[in-house]
Amino acid sequence: MKRFVVTFTVLMTVGALAASALGSEPQVTLVEDESSFTLANGQVAARIAKRSGDLVSLRYKELEMLGNASGKAFGYWSHNGGGSLGTSCESSVVVNPKNNRGARAVVSVNFVRGKGGNLPADVELRFALGPADTGIYVYSIWSHAPDYPVLRLGEARFTLKLNEKVFDYLTIDAKRRKVMPTPEDWDKGTQLNMKEVRRMTSGVYAGQPEHKYDYSAVQFDTPAFGWSSTKHHLGLWLVNPSNEYLGGGPTKVELTGHLDVNTGAAPTLCNYWVGSHYGGSSFQVAQNESWKKVVGPMLIYCNAAASHEAMWKDALAQATKEAEAWPYDWAEDPNYPGGKRRGEVNGQVTVRDPLVPMDKISNLLVGLTAAGDASGKAGGEVDWQKDAKSYQFWVRASKDGRFTISKVRPGTYTLRAFADGVLGELSHPGVIVSAAKETTRGNLEWKPVRYGKQLWEIGIPNRSAEEFRHGDHYWEWGLYLRYPDEFPKDVNFVIGKSDWRKDWNYCQPPRIESGKISPTTWSINFDLAEALHGKAALRLAFAGSRGRGGIQVSVNEKAAGDTGPLPDTGVMHRDGIRGYWFERSLTFDAALLKSGNNIIKLTNPARNWVDGVLYDYLRLELDDSTSPLKK
Repeated sequence: MKRFVVTFTVLMTVGALAASALGSEPQVTLVEDESSFTLANGQVAARIAKRSGDLVSLRYKELEMLGNASGKAFGYWSHNGGGSLGTSCESSVVVNPKNNRGARAVVSVNFVRGKGGNLPADVELRFALGPADTGIYVYSIWSHAPDYPVLRLGEARFTLKLNEKVFDYLTIDAKRRKVMPTPEDWDKGTQLNMKEVRRMTSGVYAGQPEHKYDYSAVQFDTPAFGWSSTKHHLGLWLVNPSNEYLGGGPTKVELTGHLDVNTGAAPTLCNYWVGSHYGGSSFQVAQNESWKKVVGPMLIYCNAAASHEAMWKDALAQATKEAEAWPYDWAEDPNYPGGKRRGEVNGQVTVRDPLVPMDKISNLLVGLTAAGDASGKAGGEVDWQKDAKSYQFWVRASKDGRFTISKVRPGTYTLRAFADGVLGELSHPGVIVSAAKETTRGNLEWKPVRYGKQLWEIGIPNRSAEEFRHGDHYWEWGLYLRYPDEFPKDVNFVIGKSDWRKDWNYCQPPRIESGKISPTTWSINFDLAEALHGKAALRLAFAGSRGRGGIQVSVNEKAAGDTGPLPDTGVMHRDGIRGYWFERSLTFDAALLKSGNNIIKLTNPARNWVDGVLYDYLRLELDDSTSPLKK
């Protein structure tokens, strides 16, 4: 370790001398030996191991930013499922700063199938440094040839383990930023209901729980997150200049930063491009299919300021600059088209809901997603919430529905849109994007599905349970354990009287008391002026779920059906507020309803403590015979 430190002190000096000798502008240097590449520019120095493709050192202001306290060390790419990369690889210099007067260095570590690993793909790892960068760009290029076997990945990410003697303050967003427990505090803590949760028994958080999932975030809304140092006033941040390479679209929630759960509890940052959590994104490339994807470039950004707040704001400002520079000219190659080889799509989405006139649209997201079947089969429909194989391009539109999606890779896409206050989504297939061309779609009319007139609603269709009880501080561990005390007789919601912000819990968990797991039944009370006829539809939108038994529904004590098995999105036990979104509609004979008071009951027949559901929105509709009920 002593020789390691001395080596990098010398390298930093070499970088500084190079900048001085070649003029006032900083210059990039590249030093290569049998085992590693070292890229430096007088501000940062990064060393990449040739055998593993790991970023084994990143120095900034003469401090080592990375660490090896727990789990796998330093900075590395990893994946679950699909086989291993192996240790046999080809390393090369893609861009040599000696040939461009120190303007850029790019190096590569390329793992080719059949050379030491069993992953049915070629994976090239690249690292890049410019003269004024205070950080290193990292990206990977995945390739699957038609003669390769099926490629499946459960998770794939880039992870950083930081120097625990430097970093102590984690910032995810405005509500989640604080001095963290020390690694020693974590190691001494008592495990609670999961291996990722411990109650601290020492330090400033003694008596409080610490859970790594409490720092998960929507990737689309979190362009920069990282750690900073109270002592050294330095920060290290993961910056995504674009979300095009991240799976799951603009609602995907994933792990970001936390303490590693292994002994040593290193400060950790993760950037998932395939993520299994909160409903997950899926990934499969078929045999006989040719496929390539560039993941990144992402930026590992280092900065310095007097306060944690200033460093975070600077990282956010840097993220904006990176987004404006995307796609990077220096990274352009056949797999990564530059700006002149990309196109633009614009238009306007207009919502035509006969029951709810909407002049202004709240939080309208418009995106271009893969056309066809993501598994490689033609003619199918891609579930963009689960797709990590393809590229996606999303923007927030203006309140009048106008949108411009720029910097889009050429191809054929399906245009999709969804918004707060509107149940469902718009799907508009067959959008062709050409290089250096503007595609105008004009006015796209969105007619949300209505089965009939609306009798009542609970919540806001926003793909989240944030408007319900605890929704404003959902990231606290174990809120579901409070349910028996807060709702001793279960939820009893009265339409027109109850307030969903306090009377409707953010999740319907099992009743967990003294180690016993019991089902829960929620009641919705409402009055009708007269008996009804025809068909009624109970529309249930879910922001999180788990349970083979689904939700069982009764109307005035008579069985009215159930939702069927619900997907395991693992939201509740990971202290989430949103995950994979879906809707289930139950139709029943309106004769089950009556004049006067009515009660619809929702039973969660949970058998396990994790079998909780989160409702996004509930609505009861009646087919009034003027519009046919759609099943």
